[in-house]
Amino acid sequence: MLSEEKNRLLTQVGPGTEMGEYLRRYWHPIAGESEFDDKSIRPIRILGEDLVLYKDLGGNYGLVDRHCPHRSADMSYGYVEQSGIRCSYHGWQFGADGQCLQQPYEEICDPSARMCKSTRIKAYRVQAKAGMLWAYMGPEPVPELPDWELFNYRNGFAQAIFAELPCNWFQCQENSIDPVHFEWTHNNWTIRQSGETGPYVPAHLKLAFEEFEYGFTYHRLRAGEDENNVMWTTGRVTLWPNGFYLGHHFEWRVPIDDQHTLSVLWVFSRVPREQEPYVQGKIPSWYGPIRDPQTGRWITSHVANQDFVVWVGQGAITDRTREKLGQSDKGIVMMRRRFFEELDALREDPNHVPKGLIRDAQKNRDLYLPSACRDELIDGLPREELASHPLLGPYLKDFFGQAGQPDAVREAYEEAVGQKMQGAQLFTVHGAGR
Repeated sequence: MLSEEKNRLLTQVGPGTEMGEYLRRYWHPIAGESEFDDKSIRPIRILGEDLVLYKDLGGNYGLVDRHCPHRSADMSYGYVEQSGIRCSYHGWQFGADGQCLQQPYEEICDPSARMCKSTRIKAYRVQAKAGMLWAYMGPEPVPELPDWELFNYRNGFAQAIFAELPCNWFQCQENSIDPVHFEWTHNNWTIRQSGETGPYVPAHLKLAFEEFEYGFTYHRLRAGEDENNVMWTTGRVTLWPNGFYLGHHFEWRVPIDDQHTLSVLWVFSRVPREQEPYVQGKIPSWYGPIRDPQTGRWITSHVANQDFVVWVGQGAITDRTREKLGQSDKGIVMMRRRFFEELDALREDPNHVPKGLIRDAQKNRDLYLPSACRDELIDGLPREELASHPLLGPYLKDFFGQAGQPDAVREAYEEAVGQKMQGAQLFTVHGAGR
């Protein structure tokens, strides 16, 4: 268990908090590029700050304070110009760097524009990558936005999926270093939802956790497997500070504020060799529902939605003074300890370089992460072999990652892989052993 003080240290993310200032030193995915196909401005809340994300007429993105510094008008009702965004109240225009570019009436009164030159709005950097928009809200120097190898694989269909959850980011991230939950939250729960009472899937027998430059790896061995199993030899990656990498997809848990989290799921699905060459024109992004509109209950059919239920069920902020950790929680203890070490180091030295930051642009190319299906994603597989692959095969039948995939995205994926989805209600996924 943790003390109340240490629990607050991990969970408070607003401006001026230790964790909030730490997380601001990393790039975070905050939206999908395709969201701006039919709009130019949207309000957004990230790390306890109310902001406006926009795409100007020149095609450049910006992230600025939601309120104009003139008289606090809502900038989400402003309008974009060729460069930057303009407040709809009195026409003050701001560039992506926050500098005021124009104050129409004030410049008539003072053609030297002294007030305009001295006026700025809070602004943060935005970059587009892999169909997502990323924000950096920290101090100089700005680190590289990681160029993970998976982002650059060919002959695949990628999609970015978002959901806003009413709980703290850290209880979501703890899930990324908790391999045993997969047995119960995904495999066995799906069996019970299907109306069966068993048999349950093979149990976990052995766990191991290791730290590396970009986070941790976890390794698991289940009944009926030997130590040559890829989940033991390679495992999966708890991506520092708030991600998860499963070889063919990423997950990020981006703090909205202390009690809300933006879940981001980015999935790459390799098309069968028979469909090569395949070039995806645009990466779609979409927001998935989290509750059944008819019952009001949480959706429990898809993998991410099952995770959402157990995260949110812990309360808005988990009370870690009440927990009773066991042997399966060794990874969680390791991760917490590493965060406390990082926060201590930053407190003692403001110039401390946080774990996993990339400052070298030459290094930031096709960054490797351990993957249990790397060769298959790079080289591809014929349709029959892909369909039988324990990790990748289920995606060839249905998108089971998160509920609510729009019809247009499903149809684009079906065209990419050359077959229709089955439209199942529940899914048998890796580890089922049935």
